[in-house]
Amino acid sequence: MKNIHAALIALIGLILAGSLVAGGLHLYGSQQTIPSKTLVAGWDVGGMEIGEVRAELATRLQALGAVPLVLKADPDAGLTVTLRQAGMTYEAEKFLQGLNTLTEDGLLERVRARWSFPRSWEFGAHLDLAQLQKSLSPDWEKETFGVPVDAVRRITADDRVVYTPEKTSYEVDWRALELTLQAAVPLSLRNADSLKDKRIILEVPLSIRQPEVTLKTLKEQGIERKISQFSTSLGASGPGRTFNVQAAAEAVNGTLLPPGAVFDYGKAIQKAQADTGFREAPVIVNGRLQPGVGGGICQVSSTLYNAALRSGLEIVERRNHSLPVNYLPKGQDATFSEGNINFRFRNNTGKSLIIHAAVQGRTLTVKLFGTFPKNVTFQVQSRTVELLAPADKYVSDPSLPRGGTRVIQNGKTGYIVETYITRLVDGKAVEKKLLSRDTYYAQKRIIAINRGGMGKSIQPDSRRQPLVEDGVRG
Repeated sequence: MKNIHAALIALIGLILAGSLVAGGLHLYGSQQTIPSKTLVAGWDVGGMEIGEVRAELATRLQALGAVPLVLKADPDAGLTVTLRQAGMTYEAEKFLQGLNTLTEDGLLERVRARWSFPRSWEFGAHLDLAQLQKSLSPDWEKETFGVPVDAVRRITADDRVVYTPEKTSYEVDWRALELTLQAAVPLSLRNADSLKDKRIILEVPLSIRQPEVTLKTLKEQGIERKISQFSTSLGASGPGRTFNVQAAAEAVNGTLLPPGAVFDYGKAIQKAQADTGFREAPVIVNGRLQPGVGGGICQVSSTLYNAALRSGLEIVERRNHSLPVNYLPKGQDATFSEGNINFRFRNNTGKSLIIHAAVQGRTLTVKLFGTFPKNVTFQVQSRTVELLAPADKYVSDPSLPRGGTRVIQNGKTGYIVETYITRLVDGKAVEKKLLSRDTYYAQKRIIAINRGGMGKSIQPDSRRQPLVEDGVRG
């Protein structure tokens, strides 16, 4: 009987103890306050009501986002925005999720969550510069700092090469600004009242913005001085021919030829045709002058040829006219025939080369600017080594008396010419070589005749494709 009584007492004790434990667990797990000594970014929220903390947390995070950010670019330029406008966002999702574990799910889960609830929490701070980049935009940079100005190389009227240095400006160094902002923004929620008067002032990190063309890059091209000049006279050229010479000169003028590059006169003619076109003027067709389009363009190639020779440039392609020209000695001209004959030379000076070409009055002048030894000069001399007698060409003219003749066109003597170039150093000849051996074919004397069955019939010239020199096909 005593054993039963003791067992009953023990059972009742266990039930009471279990009830006490259950009650205690229920009270512990049902609390609506945050565990003591809990800090959120330095803010002590221990013992506070969970609902109150949620509301106050939202207020404090909002206050952080509203902190003014003063960005100083220079003494006269700046921008004031809030941290939120600068792209700064704050969130405490992990802490809020932790609060949910204190009030949701079953009793045991709530007890376990409260027991293991961390006592220190931080909030997330994220920076997205996209919004700030809209304010500190390229237009703002341009208005605030201006734009870079290229260095300029100018060749004066007296042929001096003058350089004007570039001007730099500034642009925002966004990587440095991002790091600076992340280091400066407040990350504490300890005292919300202090945020009301808080202001962040930052110097905007800037980087130098260079122009595309700098003084260094210009000078590295090696345009130091005028290295050669050559002129020819337009003489009695008519308006059409004068226009064509000017058009071709303008197409050549200003050409910058890098080291090793080849100048192509054919491309300059294409440019002139596209820009201004050419006018009617006498051209050479199969060795004879006749009306055409573009007459005179070879005066530019010939003048440029002589300037190139006197700079020691490598002539890649050049041919003399089929007829002598009146503005240069025989052997010193360079003809052009669209699609057939070109004039080309290579820049072998080791530095860049600039071509200036212009007509002033009745004179065409070509100047080359670059780098070349001042003590080196060239002389060009030509001599006729053979005369070519003109042949006769007969054409039928039944209007003449039988056996009668009449000279329609006098023939012209042809020439074979050798041209030599001499290299001088300090005024003394050190090298002389044959530059070219050119043939200017004789022009036939044309004679009309009425053979009237007197002999062999006249054989017509074989027909050939017209070769247009000193002009273009048009």
